[in-house]
Amino acid sequence: GIENAAFETPSPSLGRQRSWGPVGSGVSAGAGVGAGASARARARVRPRAPAPAPSDPDFEEGPCGWGGCTPEALQLCNNPEGYLAVYSLLATFQGIVVNGLVNISISTIEKRYELNSSLTGLISASYDISFCMLSLFVSFFGERGHKPRWLAFSAFMLGLGCLVFCLPHFSVGKYHYGAKPEDTCQAPETMSANITCSASTKSSHHKYMYVFVLGQLLLGVGGTPLYTLGTAFIDDSVPKHKSSLYIGIAYAMSLLGPAIGYVAGGQLLNVYIDIQIPERQDTTYTKVDQDDPRWLGAWWIGFLACFFAIWLLIIPFSMFPKHLPGTAKIQAEKVSETHDDGSEALVQIKNIGKSFKDFPISLLILLRNPVLMCLIIASSSEALVTTGFATFLPKFIENQFGKTSSFSATLGGLVLVPAAVLGQVISGVLVSKCKMDLKSIIKFMISTCSVALLLNTVFLFAKCRNEPFAGVSETYNGTGTLRNLTAPCNANCGCLRSMYYPVCGRDRVQYFSPCFAGCKSYLVDSNMTKIYHNCSCIGQPKKENGSEDFLFEAVPGKCPTQCRFLPLFLTIFFFAVVFTFMAVTPTTVAILRCVPHKQRSFALGVQLVFLRLLGTIPGPILFGVSIDSSCTLWDIDECETKGACWVYDNERVVYLLMGMSAACKIITIIFVVLAVYFYKPPQLNKALSPKHAEMVSAVH
Repeated sequence: GIENAAFETPSPSLGRQRSWGPVGSGVSAGAGVGAGASARARARVRPRAPAPAPSDPDFEEGPCGWGGCTPEALQLCNNPEGYLAVYSLLATFQGIVVNGLVNISISTIEKRYELNSSLTGLISASYDISFCMLSLFVSFFGERGHKPRWLAFSAFMLGLGCLVFCLPHFSVGKYHYGAKPEDTCQAPETMSANITCSASTKSSHHKYMYVFVLGQLLLGVGGTPLYTLGTAFIDDSVPKHKSSLYIGIAYAMSLLGPAIGYVAGGQLLNVYIDIQIPERQDTTYTKVDQDDPRWLGAWWIGFLACFFAIWLLIIPFSMFPKHLPGTAKIQAEKVSETHDDGSEALVQIKNIGKSFKDFPISLLILLRNPVLMCLIIASSSEALVTTGFATFLPKFIENQFGKTSSFSATLGGLVLVPAAVLGQVISGVLVSKCKMDLKSIIKFMISTCSVALLLNTVFLFAKCRNEPFAGVSETYNGTGTLRNLTAPCNANCGCLRSMYYPVCGRDRVQYFSPCFAGCKSYLVDSNMTKIYHNCSCIGQPKKENGSEDFLFEAVPGKCPTQCRFLPLFLTIFFFAVVFTFMAVTPTTVAILRCVPHKQRSFALGVQLVFLRLLGTIPGPILFGVSIDSSCTLWDIDECETKGACWVYDNERVVYLLMGMSAACKIITIIFVVLAVYFYKPPQLNKALSPKHAEMVSAVH
């Protein structure tokens, strides 16, 4: 039986070729003995069948529960589907918090705690810093550990991060808003009476920045096991041809998180920050509403709700066993597709990965895998462009097509999220149904990236000219100069560059604010909208249909754009996003297959570190710098400090975005092609099935 040499692996090379099949087979035993002996031999060999770690005594399948408490009802969830449901919930909540609530709350936090953009940028980057620092270590040590318990730890840290992030609201006290500045043309001394540059006025609120950074660091700790150990556990528990489908569903659910976060967070910002709006603070202050620049929304409610919801998920994760029932059989039937560079035999023979001293050699094995590194660089290039667009697509729509910020954000979410989810699910289903091997998966990625590159030309349909803007693209009725908002018609109004409140004049020219348009009075209509009159800078309207009757001289908001390409742009861009995300799930599956079995979680950790360092961190920065280079009108405050950009050169923005996107796509295609070129499948797997490979190994 077990001691018989026929059932032992005679050499490391054969051990590598046999992939993850059983050590012996009843067929070989029956070759020289009777049927009874064959059955006894099979019975003796069978306990050695668990493939992932034949010599690992910790490979255990168990019931769902806590210790001896294993109710029958819980066993209904003790399967891949039950785990997938709980994992998807955690991934969704992680997306809600990290990519939804944090992003939509940053501007409110900036105003409430008097933080500048560099400090809020540090808060945003803290998650990625924590993630990069811990990803390698968590994925290395967690590979041989109890993965569901690691995910329970993940839920604990994510919930704790949510709680810490919202603590400043409860310790800073009530919000006191100031007097609302006048937006019409006033005497210079009146406008500047209460708005001056005072560098000495400091607040202690900025110290709460450290609390927000701590919250983001804790969220990063919690997010680390989710996409390394959690994904590897799915791959452990399902047959190889179903792995892509399950991972695709899980990743698609995680993409719903940011959408839910933006929608829910946006609604919560319509609630006053302290819930109840103060009636009046003194005679000079007026009651704020949602259109008031002093309004701050209840950003903290979403974090508090997610804290309770995420901590509830600790319970189901702590119930799952180390391995789901049937995992051993599933692993025994899998064929290794590890890149044939000798790494799998090395990991098997030296049992690499059991102690911390194996960390350097484990990392070196992965870094020397050319297939893995090509896939990582390709996915990092894709991450750079996707995070850049996720950050700046709303701004692009707003400036190119003249839409409001909220409407642009809604349109961007309606395009990006459903398209990304659809791409993930479609690719997962196709890879699963077609039962693609590793080389076929990589070729499938080449085709999807190539189609996405062709659809990248959609930006040519979004090239809209800038609408007339007084003091920027044209003069004030022939007076004043370009790139100068001040003209003779508003020189005595004392207007401030720090108060950007665009209005559209009856002459269809946009003005920086009612003050710069020279408007001295206004009325409020039945819809509570201001209608401005007595505007000295606004010229006469052009005749249309023989009528010159206008009931206003200026109305709030940008002038309607004459560009009509928005529906076409959104349609083509939707399919570009679909094909872009159709490569995400296959990339993850390919990475899991091209490395030694015991290094799968570690390989995902390495990928996520590179993804952060080369993709998600520099992506928004590079896109932001490129877009800012096309700015034609900057925000300048009372201290003459440059702030955000108000107006961009639309044509320049289009060419910059298309060029950056195309460059990233080409880099992705090049490295995916190199991955196909470098990949060498295990020799025996080219011709033999797992069962035949076992027979040959036993006969030898």
